[in-house]
Amino acid sequence: MARLRANDVGVPLVTDDGAPVVVRRSARRRRTVAAFWEDGKAVVAIPASFTKSQEQEWVRRMLAKLKRQGEQGSGRNKRRPATDEVLAAHAAHLSRTYLGGRAVPTSVRWVGNQNSRWGSATPADGTIRLSNKLQPMPQWVIDYVLVHELAHLVVAGHTADFWRLVEAYPETQRAKAFLEGVAFATSRGLPTDSDIDHPAVDLDS
Repeated sequence: MARLRANDVGVPLVTDDGAPVVVRRSARRRRTVAAFWEDGKAVVAIPASFTKSQEQEWVRRMLAKLKRQGEQGSGRNKRRPATDEVLAAHAAHLSRTYLGGRAVPTSVRWVGNQNSRWGSATPADGTIRLSNKLQPMPQWVIDYVLVHELAHLVVAGHTADFWRLVEAYPETQRAKAFLEGVAFATSRGLPTDSDIDHPAVDLDS
């Protein structure tokens, strides 16, 4: 489940494949524990009230859960692209899978200066930029934004032909609804935990 390297209370510092493990305590979290990938790290979110022994038990349990999810074959549960290089390779894979390879970006990168858009594409030079605000979100949401921007390299406007390309991605409607919900909550100052839509385990279950 985890390498032998651990901190002083026995919580693994890295996963089997070497990804850093981050334990995130939250005073707002009282009855659930969640685990998810964030910027190449395995994050385990636990209640702030946990003792060290509870932390150790639940971190190990949730890392095992993350590993099982990754081994069950759904790429949506695996670690999300963390670097621009990996992101670009993933975009090429999505283009081949859903767009017949028609979109060939010259670069795909994370940016921190897009406050009003999740992503943008410039067909003239083939560049794609994704907001780093997407990084804590589920992989199927990131993939939708990538497919959306890739489709813009083929069809510039939001025409019927554009949406036919985008809707080849099976999670399109679900991801659109997810992003609309995040935008709604953010515009009204509602809390949006980074583990939104990540499976959580009820401590009484």
